[in-house]
Amino acid sequence: MKRKFFAIALMTIAMPVSAWAAENAEVTRIDAATVMVRWQHSGPVDIIVSDKPSLDDDNKPVVVASRKGEAIVPLSVKQRGYVILRARGDEQITIVAERELPLEKGSNFRDLGGYKGAGGRPLRWGKIFRSGAMPIISEADYGLLGGLGIGSIIDLRSNEEREVAGTLLDDRTGALFVSNDYSLKRLFASFSRGNGEYVYSGMEKLLVPQYRSVFRRLLANDGAVLYNCSAGQDRTGIASALILSALGVDRETILRDYHLSTALRRPQNELPPLDPAQYPSNPIVQYYSEAAKKPGGVKAEPLFSKSGVSHLIQFFEVIDRNYGSVEGYLNKELGISAADIEKLQSLYLEKL
Repeated sequence: MKRKFFAIALMTIAMPVSAWAAENAEVTRIDAATVMVRWQHSGPVDIIVSDKPSLDDDNKPVVVASRKGEAIVPLSVKQRGYVILRARGDEQITIVAERELPLEKGSNFRDLGGYKGAGGRPLRWGKIFRSGAMPIISEADYGLLGGLGIGSIIDLRSNEEREVAGTLLDDRTGALFVSNDYSLKRLFASFSRGNGEYVYSGMEKLLVPQYRSVFRRLLANDGAVLYNCSAGQDRTGIASALILSALGVDRETILRDYHLSTALRRPQNELPPLDPAQYPSNPIVQYYSEAAKKPGGVKAEPLFSKSGVSHLIQFFEVIDRNYGSVEGYLNKELGISAADIEKLQSLYLEKL
């Protein structure tokens, strides 16, 4: 068995808004109405459920002074909810939420909130979302997503993908829709080089317009930002790695977030039902059609090279070698300055 150079852990990571040791705090959905909250803390903790990632004076706890380290609390799938853990005594809090949003017909739709960024400050929940394609999301999904305050949707997909799997979320929410034209054939050609090694090499050039758009919308601070590709793992994974790096998140955490895609993808929701014979020259239709013929149908593949190295580790290696750092890449290729990075951190990191 080939060695994997990165261990995948599927868990919700939450960091404290204030410096109290709510270690390994996580939220796991049980059913449509409830979630399990787990945490570690030496003292008693109140648990508050809120429809926003902040604590108001009128918020009442659903669990009072618990030392158990776990509790089942009400949290409906119909509305985005946040769990606030408040330490008894000093009133310091930790905010945590489901990493993956519970969509009926989505794929890999998740929140980047909670990760520890520059200066130990956690990323704000409900501000930056990543996803796979959304061509068949349900009315219930539209209801949930409509409450996220999404101001911008940046579609990282090619012309061919958008042709057959359109996004309607912008029409339903009024969000600004941003896309940049290119052919998927160029991307597939890049993937096919290197015999399964360094498959992302070249994407740092090919997708400059797309990644620049993501950072511009983040800097605009006009509502929450959502970006997606088809699977929500490769182009979206790189975008997430760039964003998290700019916000000061360590690479181990970035890699953990990247590899969550293998478990959280729902390939059956990434393309609507199509007759491939009607799209003989469309590479994304043919790709999904051929994958569907394999045993088990279309499924998410682990994001490792043939030699067992994370694709994202190899991408970072290319960036570090050619630009010195992610910050060097952002500056040279996307025009993101040190002042821009400072602004991003002020906008998307909590204040301790």
